[in-house]
This record gives sequence, C-alpha cells and structure tokens, in this order.
Amino acid sequence: MLPMIPKDKKPLALKSCCSDTAACCATSSSSDTLLANDKIDNLALQEGTFHFDYDGNKIHFISLGCPRNLVDSEVMLGILLKAGYEVTQELSQANYLVINTCGFLEASRKESMDTVKHALQQRKKTAKLVVTGCMVQTHHEEMEKQFPGIDYLLGSGDVQGILQAVQSTQKGKLVSNGRSFLENGEIPRQLSTPKHYAYLKIAEGCRKRCAYCVIPTIKGPLKSKSKEQILKEFNYLLNEGVHEIILIAQDLGDYGKDMGSRNQAALIDLLQSMLAIDKKFWLRLLYLYPDEITDELIALIKSDARICPYLDMPIQHINNEVLKSMHRATSREDVIKTITKLRHEIPHIVIRTSLIVGFPGETADQFEELAQFIQDYPLDNIGIFKYSREPGSYSFNLPNQIEEEVKEKRYRKLMKIQQKVLKKANSKYVGKKLMVIVEGYHPETNLLMVGRFYGQCPEIDGQIIINDSRKVKAFGELYLVEITEAAGYDLIGRVL
Repeated sequence: MLPMIPKDKKPLALKSCCSDTAACCATSSSSDTLLANDKIDNLALQEGTFHFDYDGNKIHFISLGCPRNLVDSEVMLGILLKAGYEVTQELSQANYLVINTCGFLEASRKESMDTVKHALQQRKKTAKLVVTGCMVQTHHEEMEKQFPGIDYLLGSGDVQGILQAVQSTQKGKLVSNGRSFLENGEIPRQLSTPKHYAYLKIAEGCRKRCAYCVIPTIKGPLKSKSKEQILKEFNYLLNEGVHEIILIAQDLGDYGKDMGSRNQAALIDLLQSMLAIDKKFWLRLLYLYPDEITDELIALIKSDARICPYLDMPIQHINNEVLKSMHRATSREDVIKTITKLRHEIPHIVIRTSLIVGFPGETADQFEELAQFIQDYPLDNIGIFKYSREPGSYSFNLPNQIEEEVKEKRYRKLMKIQQKVLKKANSKYVGKKLMVIVEGYHPETNLLMVGRFYGQCPEIDGQIIINDSRKVKAFGELYLVEITEAAGYDLIGRVL
C-alpha cells in the first residue's frame, strides 16, 4: 500500500493557482480551488486552502502554479501531516505558513511575490513563513532581499526538506543544484483534488530547449519515474475510487528516454500496462508534442475507450520561420499532418493547444498566417499567450523584440477569432448525449450543477452546466446528459 492519505482523511481545500500549462510552454496564472472530501458540496468553485479543524500546531498551505507543482504540494503536505502537523484555512490563525511558488513567467512571479507580501502582512507575529517552489529555485537571493521576514527558503528540488524547513529554529535556506524532485511513492502524498480525479506525475524536468522556456533551468533535466512505481500509484488511486487519472509531465512523450527508451516506446508500454487492469476509469494525457503523436499512440487511443480521446498538443506557432526561431522540433506541415490524421482516425477527438503571439521577430504576415491557421484547422480549445521575455531563456537576447502594444493587439485578435471557432465547435454537441462526471453545485446557485465530459480537462477547459439535475444522487459519479445549448466556453444540458 502506498503511503497516500486516504480520501476520507483529506483536507477540505487547497488554493491552487492553476493555469493552462502546456509543458514547456507559455502559461498564465488564475486562482482556483480544488476541494476534496467525501461529502463534496461545492467542487473547485471558491478560493480556499488546505485545512483541518483539529487542535495543535496549525499550518496554512498555499500552492501556486501548474498541476505538477500541485503534486509537489501534496507530497509536502503529506510529510507534514504524517509528522503530526495540522492545517488551518485561516492564515491569521496559523503557526506556520507554507507557500509553494511558481516562477515560470513574469506574471506568475508577480503573483508569487504578492502572495508572500500578503502572508507577511496578515500572519500573526509569531508565525513562521516557509517559501518554496520554482521561484525560490531561481530567485532566492531576490526574495531574501525583498522579504527579510521569510524564515526559510526551500528550492523546488528539495521537497523532502519541508519538515526541516518548518522545524528549523533559525532562518535558513536549502536550494540544491538537483532542481528536479520526483516522488517515489515512499513519501506520503496528501491528495487534494476532488475524490473522482487525481494527477499522476510520471516524469519531471525537460530535455527540450525551447527558446522561450526556462523550465530546464528551473526543473533540471528529464527524470522519469519507474514503470513499477507508476503502476503502484495508479492502482492505489483506482482502489481509492478515483475515476479520472490525469498523467502529467513536462512532456509525456519523452517519458523513459532518460532510461534508454526510444521514441514513445516507454510511454506506449506504460499505457498498455494501465489498460491491462480490468477496471473502469478515464485516463487523460496532458502535454504531447505534435511529433510525439505516432500511429501507434493513435491506434492505442482508438483501441480502448478508457483513454480519453483528448490531447493537449502544444503548437505555439504555425509559421516555419517562427517555429525554427523558437527551437521547436516541428513544422507547419507536420502540425497540419498530425491534426488531419487525428481528425480522420478519431473523429470525436478533442484537441487542445497553446499559442504564443509576439515572439521576437514575429512579423505581421507571420501573425496573420497563425490567425488564418486556427480558422482553417479549427481546434477545440486554445490557450493564447503573449510572449513573455524571460531572463535566462535563449529568446531573451533575440533582436526585434515586439512592443507590448503590438502583442496585446495580436492577442485580442486571436482571442476574438478563437471565440468564433469555439462557438461553432461547441454547437456540434447540441442534441447529443454525453457521459458526464457531475462535480458539484454551480458557484452562483445550488439550483444548477456543473460537470465535465471527456473533452473537458479540469481547471483549464469549459464545463457542462446542468439545469435539470433531479436525478443526480452523488457528486463525482457519471451520468448521461443531453446537451441542450452551447454558451461560450461551456455547454448546457440535462441529466437523462
């Protein structure tokens, strides 16, 4: 039995600023909450933090960033809970504050700094503040200087040091050169997501060198988890009643290549082993590059309905010159070939991608090529981002940096086009019947409920708003829903 804390002994909530993260791609931040307990009244709908209502030393835990960061937060929380600490939702009542930061983009660093500032202002005088995560890994000196009130700084590769950080009687810092932490199942992990889904991280770090990205600097080289350990965790989650397991890494397609695997052989073998388990589940794959979506992978998705026909495939751009400047190992022709093949082989597949506008040197014509592409080859969901000039990235020193005003204009135009594309894409579901995980009440009224079908990933995609939910007996269960209307990013339906 893996030392994960059972679902019926979970904290009630985690503040997680999750965003549309596409592996080694541009991201932005938005505050969300993942609620988790067996009597779920309202899932992922209001801000909160991990909390238990027990007596004892209280820890207030804030997790910022992507699902991979969330898994690290769950490991740290598990370590602290196993050591006897308890967790409070109220920052002002905490004896210890832990903030797991995100440092990927300027916007996420600002959010991390603002969160630290707020914690220092709101904490009680005797409370200890521990700051950890990606921003600490790369900006610890800046944080020490700006916030002398921080008691302990812990790098992103030093997750196991959280107990030392909390228990230290003096100010301290632990930022190793390893950078990449990958839990091995021997460390307790406190699941924080709703009872019906969980993330399973199969690798950490990245072997690619995209020009705009600093992930290899922050997280280090690729480090894959063993197949045996992944399967242990996978089985544990299934036995805990988790219905949807979301595989994550910086790049799923590179899984096992640090251990000698070629192409996607290790990933295919892992997926086949998971599918050999005779249980019902949804298996969702996040972050696969276009060149990694092979015929073998497509055939595997087609062969078993338990793999969600959903792919998050970061493209970033479509112009070949821009792609080359970005150091992307693909081309316009390859991207179109992959999309066309996916649409032909799996007609009901949902494809998500991410795009960057305003990359250094992007001309007006190159941008227009991108704008035309998303109309000619419509994708179901797109995260659109303005290029962020990140210190330490190759593109930081490239000439012909684009003015912010131009980036904003291009961003707005692309968003407007995608909204029209999405409206048409969602309209095809009207009148159809879909199996939907009903997750909880609508944030604005208990008269409505919300859920997701296979084509909607938690936190980053739209949802299904259910206006006739009399037949719903429990949250986290599958129900057949008839879609009656498309409304922006969301669908509206009724339980049959």
